[in-house]
Amino acid sequence: MSADDSGMRPSVDVVTFGCRLNAYESEAIRKTAADDGLSNAIIFNTCAVTGEAVRQARQAIRRARKENPEARLIVTGCAAQTDPDMFANMAEVDFVIGNGDKAKAGSYALTPDTTRVRVNDVFSVRETAGHLIDGLKDRARAFVEVQNGCDHRCTFCIIPYGRGNSRSAAAGDIVAQTQRLVAEGYNEIVLTGVDLTSWGADLPGTPQLGHLVVRILRNVPELKRLRLSSIDAAEIDDTLLRAFAEEERLAPYLHLSLQHGDDLILKRMKRRHLRADSIRLVESVRRIRQDIAFGADMIAGFPTESEEHFANAMSLVDDCDLSFLHVFPYSPRPQTPAAKMPQLPRPLIKERAERLRAKGVQALTRHLDRQVGRTLNCVVEKPGFARAADFTEVVFEGTSVPGQLANIAIHGHDGKHALGKTL
Repeated sequence: MSADDSGMRPSVDVVTFGCRLNAYESEAIRKTAADDGLSNAIIFNTCAVTGEAVRQARQAIRRARKENPEARLIVTGCAAQTDPDMFANMAEVDFVIGNGDKAKAGSYALTPDTTRVRVNDVFSVRETAGHLIDGLKDRARAFVEVQNGCDHRCTFCIIPYGRGNSRSAAAGDIVAQTQRLVAEGYNEIVLTGVDLTSWGADLPGTPQLGHLVVRILRNVPELKRLRLSSIDAAEIDDTLLRAFAEEERLAPYLHLSLQHGDDLILKRMKRRHLRADSIRLVESVRRIRQDIAFGADMIAGFPTESEEHFANAMSLVDDCDLSFLHVFPYSPRPQTPAAKMPQLPRPLIKERAERLRAKGVQALTRHLDRQVGRTLNCVVEKPGFARAADFTEVVFEGTSVPGQLANIAIHGHDGKHALGKTL
């Protein structure tokens, strides 16, 4: 969760829960609300991935009402889309706005006649919202949202019910936005979406993500680095693989939505890959790009998961030589098939998640050990802190300007970050 926190509360706060994509969309919400003339309001951009994310949102709403009795409290995002009645029944909430309208002009032009709950069928949304290619920014890099929604129905996931079916932004618009951002001085652009590798399936000619990547790199030669956000290993295309082999400006890092390492659990999750597919993909990419690093999303404690199943998840970290692990304790979500499967005890889920996180710590240590003695080309995020092309976090000594590229000689690590000095 994040929120604006300057000494004086601004006219409109946007409080964000969940994924980075939500964080970037919050900037579009902030702009839309300002254009609509909204004032003295707090907007909660919620997440529905886990029950804990929903609990945190409800807690924050109650706290905000106590601290801001006169402000209008508006709830939007995935949790508002999937369960609008839950938020509408909270006395603290003034308005509930669905995901389809949260960045749409006019959504925050509130009057006494405005309907309190405006949540439409997100599966009816076909157009690509304008904010998808707005090029939302932090000080170090810019993010271009090229796709939203998901056509797949993994048994544990509620996100399609919060964001609808997959919609792609047009390649020409994405290239033009990237050109504008590079002209503004951004050295690194990140392509992001809910199911990034499904980009293009709904466009004329059904282009694939690799075609988009090649088109950007070809048409924006001034771009220093192009990065991909989380992708589905089942959908990586041959053109994208060739781009990793041939284009140094494509960041050597892939964050994979693996979720598990046991074939039976993967089938029960309704994933479209098996354990061997994950290992084969990692090995094939590493053969053509030796400097690449991999991260992965993993779920611990999925329904029916035995100790043997879990051991296969743990060993996948080593078999794929992962460097970064994002672990989710399984959380049953309403409307999903997995919620109806035999559930594991919550203490066991928590214990397995902790064991998997400990495995992730070992994996990160192994990765950091390999960085010692190397010189990493990094994007400076703030003074003394940068991120390398392979996603390694670097704490360094030396002068720096946020957003600029710096070569940093690595002399050690602290278990979380590489330690170095600018050259």
